[in-house]
Amino acid sequence: MNCPIPQDQLDEIYAFAIDLARKAGKLLLERIGERNVDQIYTEKENAVDLVTQTDEDVESLIKTAIQTKYPTHMFLGEETYAKGQSREYLIDEQPTWCVDPLDGTVNFTHAFPMFCVSIGFIVNHYPVIGVIYAPLLDQLFSSCLNRGAWLNEKRQLPLIRKPSIPPMPSNAPSKCIFACEWGKDRRDISDGNLHRKIESFLNLAAERGGRGGKGGMVHGVRSLGSATMDLAYTAMGSVDIWWEGGCWEWDVAAGIAILLEAGGLVTTANPPDDLHAPIEPVKLGSRLYLAIRWVP
Repeated sequence: MNCPIPQDQLDEIYAFAIDLARKAGKLLLERIGERNVDQIYTEKENAVDLVTQTDEDVESLIKTAIQTKYPTHMFLGEETYAKGQSREYLIDEQPTWCVDPLDGTVNFTHAFPMFCVSIGFIVNHYPVIGVIYAPLLDQLFSSCLNRGAWLNEKRQLPLIRKPSIPPMPSNAPSKCIFACEWGKDRRDISDGNLHRKIESFLNLAAERGGRGGKGGMVHGVRSLGSATMDLAYTAMGSVDIWWEGGCWEWDVAAGIAILLEAGGLVTTANPPDDLHAPIEPVKLGSRLYLAIRWVP
């Protein structure tokens, strides 16, 4: 990808994004200690689609810092977008910050550590910078175009230590760790999203040849409660395959940037008409994603 922003400016934006993610993470840590006292959450679409005052306060912190530092850049955040705007994709070719201030809000309200702040920077529809910080784990995943992907940048640990990553099993998805989320649509209807996902989980978990030949016998199906964290661990190689539908850009922008820079693959989860055709690169806004870790 030929980025129109010079590399030295991109490096400056990258450093700013890392510092901003750590400041946002600090606020999350301060707030999590208050959750049993005055942490009030609101249900959006249903009882598993939550927003807290912390979501909104963290987004405000991030948005204010970005608009002060880079006033010509566009900004798309989950909470400000969700308030009163039509559900259309708003990212174009302009430099755009795409932010989820608290991915894993349900986890946060239970002090389950799989929650994070997610900051992506997109140019010409391509995510060139990604920063994901999980403050309760003190794990910071980050990447910048042409600079690699890193875990806890001060220790300079490459996210993928490639000599130690095994090849993908020849009969994948068997023997793989597979990540997917339950999603927010919990309607108990026979052809609904919930039932389709459960059917997929059963197919993946069943013995090879089981379920009419659909059995995949994966080593495990993981649901971390955060699509962003799913992508981070796929980028790290701890998850082999990630699949998800219904994601908005802020759910995936930073994670896709990190996974691509780590050498992984992200594409649409819709199978092509020609199974032998080249795999198309991911398009933000496709809503349905399939990601695979780096494979030697």
